[in-house]
Amino acid sequence: MRLNQAVELQGRLVALVPYTARHVLRYHQWMKSEELQKLTASEPLTLEQEYQMQRNWQDDADKCTFIVLDKLKWVGGLCTEEDCMVGDVNLFLTDPEDPTIAEIEIMIAEPSYRGKGFGKETTMVMMYYGVTKLGIKKFQAKINLENTISIAMFQSFHFEEGNRRDDLKTGNLKQIWHQNLTRSLNSSGPEYLWPLNIRKKCLFVLAAVKAFQMAESLEKH
Repeated sequence: MRLNQAVELQGRLVALVPYTARHVLRYHQWMKSEELQKLTASEPLTLEQEYQMQRNWQDDADKCTFIVLDKLKWVGGLCTEEDCMVGDVNLFLTDPEDPTIAEIEIMIAEPSYRGKGFGKETTMVMMYYGVTKLGIKKFQAKINLENTISIAMFQSFHFEEGNRRDDLKTGNLKQIWHQNLTRSLNSSGPEYLWPLNIRKKCLFVLAAVKAFQMAESLEKH
């Protein structure tokens, strides 16, 4: 997506930067992992195919991709940007007739960074960007049923269980989870979306949700 090509987003642990050609080699190394292929329902690509996909995603208006960096290492200049990479996060605008719906994908590829809050903060920062800059009101996540860690994380954001279906590429059964921001905000307020322990770490997300709620209120009058 051209819209995010000059955008950098920062949280407490992570920095999100646009996916460019400089990141492809490291990303390609990650996706050789059979574990990641299974968890993300991805097929292995050649290096040239990865470069072509990066170019396509950069130009496509319905895909927004960021590379996840270890912020402390990156800001401190302790390593190159490529060596600070820990994963990626994507928003896909899946409904041409409703650009307020997006599918979110998050991958923490480096095993040493899992279970330390990087995935949760990345998801919050990306949802914040989607709400405030892309006008997203409903998020979906399609998760392999064996990926219990990812399911638990999205449940912590109050995503609701949806349909199950077979992935046509891999044959794996996936669960579709939904988070409707408009309904959640109108029914329970921002506290419903962002649990207290998470809000303390990312207050800017709460501020963004409140701003979104105010915008919704103004539109009704």
